[in-house]
Amino acid sequence: MKQAIDDVLDRAVDRGAVPNVVAVAADRSGVIYRGAAGAIAPDDDRTVDANTEYRIMSMTKMIVTAAALQQRDAGRLDFDAPVADYYPPFSGTQVLTGFDGDEPTYRTPASPATVRHLVTHTSGLGYWFWNEDLARWQEATGNPGVLAGTADFLEAPTTFDPGSDYQYGINTDLLGRCVAAAAGVELDEVLSAAIFEPLGMSDTTYHISDEQRSRLTPVHAKDETGSWIATDVDYAQRPQPIPGGHGLYSTADDYLKFQRALLDGGELDGARILSSDTVDEAFSNQIGEIDFPAAIPTADPASSADFDAGPGHKWGWGLLLNSDDIPGRRRAGSGAWAGLCNTHFWVDRSTGVTGAIYTQTLPFVAPEVYQVYLDFETALYSTL
Repeated sequence: MKQAIDDVLDRAVDRGAVPNVVAVAADRSGVIYRGAAGAIAPDDDRTVDANTEYRIMSMTKMIVTAAALQQRDAGRLDFDAPVADYYPPFSGTQVLTGFDGDEPTYRTPASPATVRHLVTHTSGLGYWFWNEDLARWQEATGNPGVLAGTADFLEAPTTFDPGSDYQYGINTDLLGRCVAAAAGVELDEVLSAAIFEPLGMSDTTYHISDEQRSRLTPVHAKDETGSWIATDVDYAQRPQPIPGGHGLYSTADDYLKFQRALLDGGELDGARILSSDTVDEAFSNQIGEIDFPAAIPTADPASSADFDAGPGHKWGWGLLLNSDDIPGRRRAGSGAWAGLCNTHFWVDRSTGVTGAIYTQTLPFVAPEVYQVYLDFETALYSTL
């Protein structure tokens, strides 16, 4: 197994598809693969490994979703309650209807968005890089966006009535506010006590230490010659409030512990973070007749390429679910998601395997970068 997958990673770095790459996989008995290739930075000859720190961006969302499910199961968070019950500023959120010249126009939503709408991305909230109207709204209003480290981005409007469609966006950032309100402590404290400490995830944090930063790879982008260069893209270091939809640093080894807990019904090495019934819910369709979009065109090519998931996908609790087997890869009902800087994971409970692959580049799902993910998964399954 190892050599075949190692070759996939080595070739990806050698041909310049990615500047570096780490991949891991596990089954219900433990880790079955670790591999890496490439330098941690253009001016650093250290090779990345499973303890290299990466900005996992939206892979933060599934961890926060798990915390929300914990609060729900404990009776402290009502998924059918209005979001404004837990985060009062949301009561003023309106639906963006268009623009009068450069001025945004709005209307009142047909009904209040609920916590359930946040968990399922059916509230109408979106992201600028996948919605041209929100990109225009952000520019027109001067809103600093999600990486500024302030609460301003939570003022964004929705683009449709709650429950009427699916749109991936800042929903989990609002969900984080609900989790913090329900728990009575800030979100980073909730995650540390309820998920990171029980699972031994000591390298997953919003607040990276000097030692961890020494293991952090930069976000890379290509220059005009097509060479990978380091950028200064990073999270705000003291965000207020703590974001629920991004913001975590982690390592491949650390996040794999969370994946293994999902694979094994909510438990890892005797530490249970979710009941098996709740994990079953997470891997079940939670958006009914609504479909996850088969194709999402980019509204900001510097941040994301077009995302083509293909038909037949649903959304569970925090997970993209494929309705059919993918030949040579994961089975139907697998759950997956990713981060904007090209970190990806999946959990295939039918086969009993989970995997993840990490690099640190923009834009998201650039074809040559995304192909490395597909090649890794294909190589892994060919050995099972």
